[in-house]
Amino acid sequence: MQELGLIGVIVLLMTLLTVLGGSTERRVRDPETGREYLVVRNKFLNVDRLLTLAKNTSFFAIMAIGATIVIVAGGIDLSVAGVYVVAGLAGAAVLHAFGPAGPWRETPGWIVVPVTSAVCLGTGTLCGVCNGLGVIGLRLHPFIITLGTMSIFRGIAFVTTKAQSIGEFHPSFVEGFISRRVPIGANEFIYPIPLLILVAVGLWGVFFLSSTVTGRKLHAIGGNELAARYAGLPVPRLKTLTYVLAGLTAGIAAMINIGYHGSAASGDGAGYELEVIAAAVVGGASLSGGRGTALGAVLGALIIRLIVDSIVILDLDQNYSQIIIGSVIVLAAALDRVQAVWRGTSHSM
Repeated sequence: MQELGLIGVIVLLMTLLTVLGGSTERRVRDPETGREYLVVRNKFLNVDRLLTLAKNTSFFAIMAIGATIVIVAGGIDLSVAGVYVVAGLAGAAVLHAFGPAGPWRETPGWIVVPVTSAVCLGTGTLCGVCNGLGVIGLRLHPFIITLGTMSIFRGIAFVTTKAQSIGEFHPSFVEGFISRRVPIGANEFIYPIPLLILVAVGLWGVFFLSSTVTGRKLHAIGGNELAARYAGLPVPRLKTLTYVLAGLTAGIAAMINIGYHGSAASGDGAGYELEVIAAAVVGGASLSGGRGTALGAVLGALIIRLIVDSIVILDLDQNYSQIIIGSVIVLAAALDRVQAVWRGTSHSM
């Protein structure tokens, strides 16, 4: 029912943007005659806008799935954007070395793609291990640990790159893998790889949280950690696992990002932690732990991206975006609290 409610919100937002967004003009060239003609189309309800929305949502939705896993177990991860940028820069450094100006430019594409992917995913996973060990080993609140590692990862990104971007990638990863285009009409293309990766991660997340023993244990830990300990669950190991998986999903998102944009910089992902946590919370993950779904995270990410895009479509001041997203987080958390009180009252009756 909760996911159906989120779908209803998405439909409502898309309808409002379609009605209120207005129209725009676009010049299109006929490939056969070479003549240009003017096309009037809706600002929101057009192929280019929807495909861009789907592509942008894939980055956040994948990271939101990892954040939801952490939140389900009663934790929080503020370092997701830091992990994202470090993993992206690690992959970018490898791609640059394989690129036309790099020392390994003769390396075939069938080696470049898996090696780069492994570096991004491995770096993200390693950062997740650091977060998990920090939370469990130091026995500090995950808010403090991940707030610190967020700054550390960002600092590493700036120091290693000296605030310079990394580009000149091997074409097999950019053009042949992530950014492979599939024509769907005249002058219109779809980039299916990011969406296919999102679908794969989403299906895994749904299966992991709802159909595996480990997923049910994470729900139990988030619902009542003390009871889970008395029940004999390996709480430290399982909580560490959640941060490892969050780091892995951030690495996957970073892999998509560098492949799609063809470059990486230390300033990438600024403010992403806010949008990722907002997506998880809007998707139904309870900040007190014990509840959350992968499908909800994907739908929550789509809602957040619709809100962000609406500011552009409606010609509003983009400085309001952070205010709106922050307000959405507060509202979603407040609604979660009201639901928790209502459930407690219902059970007591």
